[in-house]
Formats: sequence, C-alpha cells, structure tokens
Amino acid sequence: MLYHLFDWLRNEEFRFPGMDLFRFISFRVLLAMILSLIITTVYGKKLIKYLQKRQLGETVRDLGLAGEQQKKGTPTMGGIIIILAIVIPTLLLANLDKVYVRLMLLCTVWLGAIGFIDDYLKLKAKRIAKEKGIDYKKTDADGLAGRFKIFGQVMLGIIVGATLYFNPSVVVKREYFPAQQAQNSTAISTVKYDSILVDGKWRYFTDAKAPITTIPFVKSHEFNYSKLLPSSLADYTYILYILIVIFIVTAVSNGGNITDGLDGLATGVSAIIGICLGIFAYVSGNIKFAEYLNIMYIPNLGELSIFIAAFVGACIGFLWYNSYPAQVFMGDTGSLALGGIIAALAIIVRKELLIPIFCVVFLVENLSVMIQVTYFKYTKRKYGEGRRVFLMSPLHHHYQKLGYHESKIAVRFWIVTILSVALAIVTLKLR
Repeated sequence: MLYHLFDWLRNEEFRFPGMDLFRFISFRVLLAMILSLIITTVYGKKLIKYLQKRQLGETVRDLGLAGEQQKKGTPTMGGIIIILAIVIPTLLLANLDKVYVRLMLLCTVWLGAIGFIDDYLKLKAKRIAKEKGIDYKKTDADGLAGRFKIFGQVMLGIIVGATLYFNPSVVVKREYFPAQQAQNSTAISTVKYDSILVDGKWRYFTDAKAPITTIPFVKSHEFNYSKLLPSSLADYTYILYILIVIFIVTAVSNGGNITDGLDGLATGVSAIIGICLGIFAYVSGNIKFAEYLNIMYIPNLGELSIFIAAFVGACIGFLWYNSYPAQVFMGDTGSLALGGIIAALAIIVRKELLIPIFCVVFLVENLSVMIQVTYFKYTKRKYGEGRRVFLMSPLHHHYQKLGYHESKIAVRFWIVTILSVALAIVTLKLR
C-alpha cells in the first residue's frame, strides 16, 4: 500500500525527503524484515498475554517424554502473529500488482485459516470438557478432520498450479537473436520480444510458457514436465503439472506440521529454508546472475523477495518466544502455513525438485512417521503384535527417547538444514 501510495505521489509530482527510497527493492526488503521483526517481538508479547488471559493453553498428551508436562498450559495459536508479520509488511511494501505476491499472500492466509480452524476446534473441545468436569486428553479427533485439511491443501494446490500454468505474467525469458533469425526466416515480424539493457547493450528476450523446472546435477539444468507424457497427450500437461503441485504443497505443508514438535524446531528450520529460497529468487530474477550461473531468468521475482524477507523476519522474531523454554506455540495455524509457504515459493522459483535437499528435515520427519506406521501395521498383521522401527515418531521424539535434550535436537536439526541449504545452492553450478 505504501509502495502504491508513493508511486501515485510521484506521478502527481509530490516530493518529500525519502519517498524515492521506496523505488528500490533492496530498501523495501530490509524494511519488510525489520517490520516483521517488530511485529513478532513487540506485539508477540501482547498476543501471549492475551492468549494466557483467555486460557488458550496447550494440552499435552502423556507420551513419556522428558519435560513435556512443563509445557502444559503454554499458549498456543501463536501462528497468528507469524501470519500477521508476513502479511502486513507485504501489503505495505510490495507491489501488489505482481501475480507472485498476490499468490503468496493467498497461500499464507489460506493455510493459516485451515490451521486456525484446527486449533480453535481443539481448544473448543478442551473448554467443553472442562465445563462438563471431564478429564480432557487431547486427541487428533478433536481438531479439524484430516480429510478436510487435505481437501484444503488440495484446493490450494489447484489454485497455485493453475495460476502458474495459465497466468500470462508467469514466464521464463529466453534470449532471442533477431539478426540470426532473419537469415533463417522471413516471418520474424510475428515474433514478440522484449528489449532489455544489460551492461550498456540492448539484448532481446522472448517469453517461454512451458512448465519448466530446475533439475540438479545435470548439464542442461532444466526439465520440462511435458516430457513425462507421450506426445499424443502433450495438450494435457497442465493436468500433470497441477497434480505435481498439489502433491508438493500437501507433502511439504504436512512436513512442516509434523516437524513442529519441539521448541524452536520448525521455526528455525523454516527461517533457514526461507533464506535459501530468497537466494534462489534473487539469482533467478536477476538477469546477470541468471546468465552467470546458466540458470533460467524469471522476471518479476524481485517483488517476491519482499515477501520472503517478511517470512524470514517473522520466523526469527517468533523464535524469540518459541525457543526453549517456549513461551508460546505456533500451533497448526503457523506450522501448516510455514510448510505451504515454502512449497509454493519453491514452485514459483522453479526449484521444487530441490525440495528433498533443502527441506531434508521435513522429508525425514515425514518419512519417519510413514515408516513407523507402515511397519507397525505390517508386523501386527504378520506376527499379531505391532513392532516399531523408531522408539517414537516423528524422528525428533526418537532422539528425545534416547535422552537428548530438546534444545540440542533442535539446534542440530538447524545445522543439518544449513548444510542441506548449502548443498542446494551449490547445485546451481554443480552439474
């Protein structure tokens, strides 16, 4: 909003000191991060007091884990402050005309709303049990049914996939050589291209609408989803693409939700991944870096960096209260949104095939649950008694059972994420 206000004032020839700063993305990126940090740290404290006053505390199941009873009564639904710290700076500082910005705002609010409903229903079940004098024990059945969560994630995946496939503003730029084409064709006038001044020289680029993504460790460094289908079905590539987007959004969103089991774990991991995605967006949106790294040039990613800065700032600011011992939990309001935001950003910057690398913690946490449940059901059917691969799943609880302190587990998972992010960035040149 401020961006559009100052843009209008410039057009009306109003001038006052500092207004031209809003023309620079670097200034707005730093301001977005600072503003998100202020919202989470200053107003986060007020939210915690409000949640405590309303007795919106966490109910902890007895899982036999060290320190779990100390968490009883800790305010939950703190993800609200994360959502606000992302949305408010983006609305104020970003150019809302850009499709990527609008799409990410939709993802944030959409998944935040799903998580909020889930948290609200759990707290409502607790309040009803208290009024009836029943000893309340939290179960997954108290919140939003799993099928409704999945439905919401699938619908969001359809919106994201369809927008990125069909929206005319979503393109990859390919360099075009008019003089060279003139020697081979007499119909060059039908080719539309943009002129871009690079290092004092005019260069020409055409728009490519193909569903292309980055594939690591190969020379071409690009992969077209249409190659997964026979040529006779090439016209239906959009269906395949949307299905892939649905799977990624659902998987990563649930991965973020599952990872949120220790103080500061999901928040810290998400902040590190956000920095990684910010780097990807910057190099892909900058024609010079894209050419140097020999990666696809994606215009209009610059404004997305403001959203990413707000996202990273919100995670770091929330960590102030969420680190051990946590004063507030984000609940599903925050964890579902964080995972979904990461998934959507990765798809937008066309680095979704790198998700298993830089989201390795989310992946391993998801796999640990799947392996545990599958093996338990298999052994129960075969031997009449269920057996386990891990002492407890998700994986972070396995390490708790081994006697590791939760702060040590969280920090080590952060370190693993930093290493995986470094590897993901290296793949830009490693091929």
